[in-house]
Amino acid sequence: MKIYTLHKKQNLPISVETAWDFLSDPANLKTITPDYMGFNILSGADRPMFPGQIIQYIVTPVMGIKTKWVTEITHVKDKEYFVDEQRFGPYALWHHKHFIKAIPAGVEMEDIIDYKIPFGWLGQLLQPIMVAPKLEEIFEYRRKKLEDLFGTYEV
Repeated sequence: MKIYTLHKKQNLPISVETAWDFLSDPANLKTITPDYMGFNILSGADRPMFPGQIIQYIVTPVMGIKTKWVTEITHVKDKEYFVDEQRFGPYALWHHKHFIKAIPAGVEMEDIIDYKIPFGWLGQLLQPIMVAPKLEEIFEYRRKKLEDLFGTYEV
């Protein structure tokens, strides 16, 4: 069983409180997801984030195929980190850690995603040519969108 990791960091010129308020609100995920993915929250985003929260989405990751994705918020430490794990969806495993920490003149946001592709050897063949590039594209979109919303961090 091959588990892959995507690791991203981004600095923004905002406070920890502003970053936390935005990132911990599941409704904002649609804002930082490319439109072509048809991201739509079905349920579970109607209250502030808490451990055990189940959020259901519809997403269209590839070839116009709509997929239901169910995640659980498993860990939350206010203004520091939260973890979401897929309970049902396109991956065999999805474990996404979101960290926020204060740095001079802003915050550092860090995402660490451990994931496993379904479909055995076929999934492993698709990983470098389809899955990894798609995840990179999604997180690059997210990086640019967050900069559009909050500005660019300057050292």
